Amino acid sequence: MKITDLLGEATEYDKKQAVERKKVKSWLKSISAFANTAGGILIFGITNDEEIVGLEDIKSDSEFISQKIKERISPFPEVVMKLHKTEEGKELLLLHVPAGAETPYYYIGDGVTEAYIRIGNESVITDVIELKRLVMRGRNSSYDSLMSPYNYEDFSFSKLRERYKSWAGSSMTEKCFESFGIRDAQGHLTNAGALLADDAPIRWSRLFCTRWNGLDKSGGQIDALDSAEYTGSLIILLNEGMSFVKRNMKIIWKKIPDSRIEMPDYCERSVFEALVNALIHRDYLINGSEVHIDIFDDRLVIYSPGGMPDGTQIQERDIDDIPSTRRNPILADVFARLGYMERQGSGLSKICTAYESAANYQPGMEPTFHSNRVEFTVKLPNLNFKASSDEALDEALNEALTENQKLLLDILRANPTITQREIIEYTSLSRSTIQRAIKELSKIGRLERIGSKKIGSWVVKD
Repeated sequence: MKITDLLGEATEYDKKQAVERKKVKSWLKSISAFANTAGGILIFGITNDEEIVGLEDIKSDSEFISQKIKERISPFPEVVMKLHKTEEGKELLLLHVPAGAETPYYYIGDGVTEAYIRIGNESVITDVIELKRLVMRGRNSSYDSLMSPYNYEDFSFSKLRERYKSWAGSSMTEKCFESFGIRDAQGHLTNAGALLADDAPIRWSRLFCTRWNGLDKSGGQIDALDSAEYTGSLIILLNEGMSFVKRNMKIIWKKIPDSRIEMPDYCERSVFEALVNALIHRDYLINGSEVHIDIFDDRLVIYSPGGMPDGTQIQERDIDDIPSTRRNPILADVFARLGYMERQGSGLSKICTAYESAANYQPGMEPTFHSNRVEFTVKLPNLNFKASSDEALDEALNEALTENQKLLLDILRANPTITQREIIEYTSLSRSTIQRAIKELSKIGRLERIGSKKIGSWVVKD
């Protein structure tokens, strides 16, 4: 390893110009942070400006570091110190700190006991929720494995049983509920069991879906074209979320000699994998937050609470080289048994691969991932969105419409089976105004009625 490879800003290493003896917390907190997250390297002898200055007395500094780690970090982490001499003869001290198995690792001193984690290129103090995660990790436990205050006999699991039978070909026995980690022998539900019950009692396990009007959340006269909030079993959230996406995306097609090629706005497999990932790997310790699906004209965004389990940032990682780290292993195992995901943890790669295999995929329309301390988002571009002359023509045509006509088209586009009475209640427009707008739009070819008055629907032609 070249020392130049460690220069720059990164999550997995930190650098100090010297071994501070009066302000030991300045570097001991980095050791706590590395041990509490994914590990890293603390380099002594490099300034913040990336200048290699070296250390004057490596032996004395290394003995002082060992002494202070034993005195101030609890429990004592495994560390390895290595000497590195540059071509110019400068001596650096590299302190390798692996990810610890007995978290949390506390800094004790100055009248405080604090645990740190690594976020980006900084070592930051943990909050209450992060400290709970570290405690569970140190106990080799997880949120979904903890016992809930709910009893198995008070809840039904029809959706879970139904999916298991259709996938596995056999009924789910009572023993399965224990062996899968859904309940214990006394009939108490784990948190995983509470999340899989038909009427899931964990109230922040919800899914919010919105089809926004435009490219952002301020769409003008109508902000949202469709919205829904779902509660219940994770299986219900998954099914309802996919249904919402399907009804809010278009599928265009082109003929080929013997058949036709369908080209949906979004690759269904990618949406499915992203939603499964959001529901199963979200951080359920974050109360008051839920999974979101936001659909805009040019993209679909899936948000879930909680960053990467190991504290790294997904945008800094190679998607094809991320080891499987399951924040909620029981939920992940149950979903694998239901055929919704694989135990190997290849969901993110599948999102990208499926997109690249789409007939209407073009370079530059790759899915993108972003995470920070409290959230994880997946952005899927609309494969049929064109910011081109076609869009400019549409805008010119739309500008020729009246505000009432635009409003009516937005409503009918979002809900093709809506009745005139419902439109009146929604807009407060008169019946004659609505009927006149419908007649005018039909005359210029922007609106078409299919089927009878009672069971038919409207088709908006853009």
